[in-house]
Amino acid sequence: MTKAIAALLVLSMSTFMYVTTETLPIGLLPLISDDLGVSRSAVGMLVTGYGLVVVVASVPLTALTRRWNRKWLLTALVGLLVVTALVSALAGNYWVLLSARLATALGQALFWSIVTPTAFALFPEHVRGRAASALAGGSSLAAVLGVPIGTWLGQQAGWRVAFLAVSVFGVLLTVGVASLLPTAPKGTEAASRGTEPDSGRFWVIILTTVLGVTGAFTAFTYISAFLTDVNGFSTEAIGPVLFVRGIAGVVGVALVSLFIDRAIRATLTTMVALQGIGLALHYVSGDAQWLAIGSVALGGLAFSGMASVLGVRVMQVAPRSTELASASMSTGFNVGITSGALIGGLLLPVLGVRSTALVGVVLTFAATAVLLMEPYFAAADEGAERKALEAAPKSLAPVPESTSVPFR
Repeated sequence: MTKAIAALLVLSMSTFMYVTTETLPIGLLPLISDDLGVSRSAVGMLVTGYGLVVVVASVPLTALTRRWNRKWLLTALVGLLVVTALVSALAGNYWVLLSARLATALGQALFWSIVTPTAFALFPEHVRGRAASALAGGSSLAAVLGVPIGTWLGQQAGWRVAFLAVSVFGVLLTVGVASLLPTAPKGTEAASRGTEPDSGRFWVIILTTVLGVTGAFTAFTYISAFLTDVNGFSTEAIGPVLFVRGIAGVVGVALVSLFIDRAIRATLTTMVALQGIGLALHYVSGDAQWLAIGSVALGGLAFSGMASVLGVRVMQVAPRSTELASASMSTGFNVGITSGALIGGLLLPVLGVRSTALVGVVLTFAATAVLLMEPYFAAADEGAERKALEAAPKSLAPVPESTSVPFR
C-alpha cells in the first residue's frame, strides 16, 4: 500500500505539471508576445488551440492505445512533456512554440483519459474516491502554486526559463512514474469497468460537465475585468484574490474526499449548486468587496470539488470501458472551457461584464437540474445495462492492461 500511495503522489504531481503547462502562457502572455514579436491574441491561441486539440483527440487516442501497457504509456506521456517543454523553451519563433504546444496537448488528451483508471487500479474500490481526490489535488495546486510560480519565474528570468523549469521537474516525474507504478496493478481488470454501468446516468454526467464547466468559465475567463470594473479592486489586488480562490479550491477537494466514497451523488449535486450560489453572490456583490472575495472563494471551492467528484462518478457509471468514459469526460470538460470563454467574449461588449456571471449562474443551475433528474434517465435501462454487461461474451469485455501486450 505504501508503494501505491507513492505512485499516486507521483501521478498527482504529473497532473500538476500538465495543468501548469496548459495555462502557463496566460501568465507569460506579454513576455512571449514581446519576445517573439507576435500579437497577444496569437499568444492566446497557445491556450485555445491547446484546448481544442484535447477536445478532438481524447477519445480517438484512448481507443487507439487501449491495448498498450499503462505504466510505460504514462511514463512516455510524462516524458513527452519534458521534451515539448524543452522545445518550447528553445523555440526561435512562434510557429515552433505553437507546434510544441499542440504536441503537448496531444499528450495531455491521452494522459487525462488513462491516469484516473490507472490510479483506481492501485487501490480497493472503497477508497478510490479518495484516490481521485488526490489526483484532483494536484490539478488544484497548479492554480495556487504552478502558474503563479511559473509566472514569477518568467518575470524574473524570462519566459523561457519557466518552460525549462517544467522540463527539469518533468524528468524527475518521469523517473518516478517508471520506478513506482506497477506494470500490472492487481485491480486493473476491475478498474477497467464501471461498477454501476448505466448509459443514461453516463450521459447525465457528461451533460452536467459541459453545462457546469461552461458556466464556470463564462464568468471566470473575465473575472479580472469583473473585479476591477464592478467590485472596484485595483489591478494589484487581482492576484491575491485569485490566490484566495486557488486555496479555496484545494479546500474543496479536501472536503469532497471526506464524503465522496459514501454519498457521491449528494456530494456532486451540492458542489454544483454551491458553484451557482457563488456566481449569484458575485453577480450581486457590486462594491461590497468582502462579498466579492467570499463569492470568488466559494466558486473556487465548488468548482474544484465538482471536478473531483465528476471524475469519479463517470468511472462508476461507465457503460463500457472506464478509459473511454474518462476520455469523454476530458472532452466535455474542455468543451466547457472553450465554450465558456467564447460565450463570455460575446457577452462582454454587448451586455457588459456582469452578464458573464449571470449567464454562469443560469448554466450552473441548469447543470444542477440535470443532476437532480438523473434517476429518471437511468430508470429505463439500469437493469438491462447490467444484464447486458454480465451476458456479454469475453471477447466483447473491456480489455485489461497486461504485461503480455508490448508498449508500442
